Order: sequence, then structure tokens, then C-alpha cells
Amino acid sequence: MTTSSSDNDGQGMIVNPKPTADNQDWDGDEADRADRLRFEEEQAMIREQSEARAAAKAAAEAEAAKKATA
Repeated sequence: MTTSSSDNDGQGMIVNPKPTADNQDWDGDEADRADRLRFEEEQAMIREQSEARAAAKAAAEAEAAKKATA
């Protein structure tokens, strides 16, 4: 199979530009910003669930200690 110039012109390739000295404020496109927002929200939810689980565990341990001393 021969490759023509149209096969190598970059069409269909994923391009992730990196910030350069001239473009330090590059924030990606709308999809990149949406991905970051979704990730931040998921991390916040995981943190909340972890804190709630730790609080419930501490309460259960305190209740068990209270019953053991009674």
C-alpha cells in the first residue's frame, strides 16, 4: 500500500498542545475543562464519602467502647 500526502497530513490524529512560553494561559478546549470539572467533583464526592465513613466508624467504635465499660 502506498501512502499519499493525504494519509500523513495529521487528519484524525489526536493533538495535545503543550503550553509554550508564548502560550502559558492555554487551558485546553471545552472538553478538557469539562473533564477537569468532572474529576474535581468526583474527588470531592470521594472525600466526602471517606470522611462520612470515618465518622461513622469512629461513632461505632465509641458506642462499642461505651457498651464495654458499662
